[in-house]
Amino acid sequence: MLVSTALVLLMTPALALFYGGLVRSKNALNTMMMSFAALGFVGVGWALLGYTLAFGDGGRLLGSLQHLFLKGVGLEAKGAIPHVLFMAFQGTFAIITAALVSGALVERMRFPAYLAFLTLWGLFVYAPLAHWVWGGGFLGASAPWTSPGERWCTSTPASPPWWEPWSWAPGRTSAARPSCPTASPSPSWGRPCSGSAGSASTGEAPWPPTPRRPWPL
Repeated sequence: MLVSTALVLLMTPALALFYGGLVRSKNALNTMMMSFAALGFVGVGWALLGYTLAFGDGGRLLGSLQHLFLKGVGLEAKGAIPHVLFMAFQGTFAIITAALVSGALVERMRFPAYLAFLTLWGLFVYAPLAHWVWGGGFLGASAPWTSPGERWCTSTPASPPWWEPWSWAPGRTSAARPSCPTASPSPSWGRPCSGSAGSASTGEAPWPPTPRRPWPL
């Protein structure tokens, strides 16, 4: 589980390098910082409030405040791993999922506004959806995930591109090299996502994932 946590965390700087190579050179540093900022703002927000909203004992829509400011989160067991490790593991998904959103906002939003958006999105969009799938919500047992949370993990950050063009001013792009915002996820989600079952290795999530039928051309 420690290895899975480290691998998912490393996806954020890797994503920064990936997105930085897709934009014009003058915007490369800003684009990379949009991903690195998620490590601080989303990570702190997850520890203070996001984790309890996602994994606190609550209803089918939202968790409770029992773990506010990480109250009661220590070395006691959570499944088959320490509770604090489970919190950190889930926090890495909150960070990378929020960082994926930045691909839809490249050259379209000022950095201070992006930081505010990133923090609020992590608390009030990601955390409730995480509770629905992983925290005992209504999607946990009914949704046909290929591995625990994999399909939800990759589809959640793809939602902002649908409403972003109507919410924010268009970016200033070059006719020779237009901006190509993207929120496409990494193809390596499956194995780390399987740790969401609460143990380092479970028999419930086969690997490799079950092959899917390709979309018709």
